[in-house]
Amino acid sequence: MRDDEPVRLGESLHDVVRSLRPDGNPSSNGIAGGSNASASALGGVFGRWDEAVGDALAAHVQPVKLDGTTLVVQVDDPAWATQLKFLESTLKQRLAEIAGATIERIEVRVAR
Repeated sequence: MRDDEPVRLGESLHDVVRSLRPDGNPSSNGIAGGSNASASALGGVFGRWDEAVGDALAAHVQPVKLDGTTLVVQVDDPAWATQLKFLESTLKQRLAEIAGATIERIEVRVAR
């Protein structure tokens, strides 16, 4: 493939994730998504967040990191941390459907 030819976004994102890892291995522990976070899962969660969670939730909750099957999110108020506990199973299901990501655990951080 020539350098001036278009590249699919998923392939491009995969290359970016791989380049940010210490050893270049996309499945190793490192930055830009953590261990075992696939490029498609990263792109789905971060790129389709508003669609997956809805505008009301997206206004107060943002994804910070995807580390394997653990999603770290930041909320703008402690009340949203409580709300996420009630919405956790629905949120996991929506992220699987819309973003193609398997999330087993959601870690919530409150912004200061």
